[in-house]
Amino acid sequence: MASSSDAPHLPRSAPIEAYGKGGFAFAGMSHRGSLLCLPDAIWAWPVKSAAGIDEASLQRVFAAAQGIDTLIVGTGNEVWLPPPGLREALRAVKVVLDPMQTGPAIRTYNIMIGERRRVAAALIAVP
Repeated sequence: MASSSDAPHLPRSAPIEAYGKGGFAFAGMSHRGSLLCLPDAIWAWPVKSAAGIDEASLQRVFAAAQGIDTLIVGTGNEVWLPPPGLREALRAVKVVLDPMQTGPAIRTYNIMIGERRRVAAALIAVP
């Protein structure tokens, strides 16, 4: 599994309070690097660019797919078109993939968790 830790930073979801300078702030904590925000935990995510987004880097999403309807992918400052195979693999587990740059991804994620939607976010840190 593509993960830098076997323990989550936070054992629940939380809105992202700030981002930039290579990291994120959430739940009174800060993290340098990318994040994987699932409905039950927030994890460090070792992906540094959109080129690193694949089934292996999203393994935690696939494992938790029964509790996720939408996966928002924040692609840093890049525009990214997901490979058809990745979109199809997520569709097979009934997860809709919604890629966008990290800023809009955070705003969308925060709105969706505020609405108690079944959402996850994979967020690439921006400088």
